[in-house]
Formats: sequence, C-alpha cells, structure tokens
Amino acid sequence: MATMLGTDYSQAQMSYDLRRLRLKGIIDRLEHSNSYLLTPDGLRIAVFYVKVHDRLHPLLADGPPAPPPVRQAFRTLERHVAGYVEQARMAA
Repeated sequence: MATMLGTDYSQAQMSYDLRRLRLKGIIDRLEHSNSYLLTPDGLRIAVFYVKVHDRLHPLLADGPPAPPPVRQAFRTLERHVAGYVEQARMAA
C-alpha cells in the first residue's frame, strides 16, 4: 500500500481506515479472518469511482486544454460528486 501511496502507511492507519470503511457499510469483515469484502453499496461506490476516473483521466492528461463544453461538464460533475460526498458524509 505504501508503494501505491508514495508515503508510509502504518498498521494503525490501515486499521483506522478499515474500521471507517466497515462502519460506513462499504466493507464487511469475513468472520475468523483478516479479510474483507465489499458490500453491495461498496461495490456500487467502487464502480462509480472507476467510471469517473476512466472518463476524466484522459481529459486531465497533459495536453491542450479541453474545449469549453468539456470543462463546463467537468465542473458540473465536480459539483455533483461533491454533493454525493457531502450527502454520504465522506468529505475529508
């Protein structure tokens, strides 16, 4: 995990993050193990963010600025995602 984040990731931080995800109903712990599974809601959230990433990443890559309609659509999407985050109380 530390390699993906590019920074240290302690066991305490991992424990905290897993607990938060579990309490929010995004993951469930498998009984008698240290393994977790996504809940149906967690899967929907993961798919949503993968789709957002796949659609926006090419637009944000180094290159000429996106056309105005694309920039406007991105701002609209940002507002909606921020609203969903606030509604789910997942804001940082």
